[in-house]
Amino acid sequence: MTMNELKEMYNSLGISDEVYDYAEEICEKISERFHKIDKIAEYNQLKVVGAMQKNKVAEAHFAPTTGYGYNDLGRDTLEKVYADIFHTEDALVRPQITCGTHALGTALSANLRPNDKLMYISGKPYDTLEEVIGIRESVGSLAEYGVLYDQVDLLENGDFDFEKIKEKITPDLKVIGIQRSKGYATRPTLSVEKIGEVIKFIKEIRSDIIVMVDNCYGEFVETIEPSDVGADMVVGSLIKNPGGGLAPIGGYICGTKECIEKCAYRLTTPGLGKEVGANLGIMGTFYQGLFLAPTVVASALKGAIFAANLFAGHGFKVIPDEKEERFDIIQAIEFGKPEGVIAFCKGIQAAAPVDSYLTPEPWDMPGYDAPVIMAAGTFVSGSSIELSADGPIKPPYAVYFQGGLTWQHAKLGILKAFQNMVDDELISLK
Repeated sequence: MTMNELKEMYNSLGISDEVYDYAEEICEKISERFHKIDKIAEYNQLKVVGAMQKNKVAEAHFAPTTGYGYNDLGRDTLEKVYADIFHTEDALVRPQITCGTHALGTALSANLRPNDKLMYISGKPYDTLEEVIGIRESVGSLAEYGVLYDQVDLLENGDFDFEKIKEKITPDLKVIGIQRSKGYATRPTLSVEKIGEVIKFIKEIRSDIIVMVDNCYGEFVETIEPSDVGADMVVGSLIKNPGGGLAPIGGYICGTKECIEKCAYRLTTPGLGKEVGANLGIMGTFYQGLFLAPTVVASALKGAIFAANLFAGHGFKVIPDEKEERFDIIQAIEFGKPEGVIAFCKGIQAAAPVDSYLTPEPWDMPGYDAPVIMAAGTFVSGSSIELSADGPIKPPYAVYFQGGLTWQHAKLGILKAFQNMVDDELISLK
């Protein structure tokens, strides 16, 4: 195959020569960073394989179970594998956990009691957590059960406000929450190193405080996880990084034995806990998705870095910027007007292998305070480890791009988004 043949293939998918040539210049410029990402993926791949071998994963572990799910060896072994990968005492990994918000809500409600206080020290948590906590009034929120809430915002430079955190560590404080990724904010993502520093600071003041880290979008981006630096619970979704694009549903909570036991009782019912919960025949996808996750995450990271460099070169604010080290797979791009967000998302949708002919539009999505546009032509509905983009239609009119099961598909998606903005005269190549 010649370079001209490759360019012609991109042409057939709607990418102009000018956009293709510009993109190739960017790819050449960031090739060394891609090599570093591949080394991290290699390390994490070995970590996953090692955990699977240690726990003697076998074909029998993929067998379906129904009903109560008693003695589900596949489920129980997978939880041991997760605990070994995250270096925790125990883990809860279940298809009965419906999404990341459900996993976080389970972890919080399991470990908080009336008159206990929860405090987030990474600023306001992700929009859907506001109703879980009761920041926005909602039926069944933690606030309805008498759980108190406090918050410490990050400093302007994105660092933790150690002084304010210390001031707010009161006797009723039971759980501290840290959101690793930015959510619908334009702050920096938190590195595991920074998270470790603040956990050490907290534990030196009061060792009994439970620190929970929302690990969504961060798994396998670095060679260590928040649980390696003292987090009592790390929580995430299987239709994000650790599911590798194969898990059709599910979430995980890894942590101390005491915390996980409480989470299991909350997820199922007191007295039953981890003993019940059939896998319904999807255990094989959980194992294989986890096996693929390090290389899938690497592909998503390459896409994020490519997008940052492509759009920064045309004057858009990108967070992280085009040269920063990465701590999650999300790339935010500020367009300053809704037309930019909408055009970008339409381009991502047009590049999808599924539902590429559909046109995404902003809508009033449950759990959000502004219309949201989402582009995701995915094999698993809503899977944000697959090529996807979304954003609230409100200032600063930023789009949040993530995912890509392969680097090649991530590249196509970004080029379609860029081409769409060129065609709509929101970007000029002259």
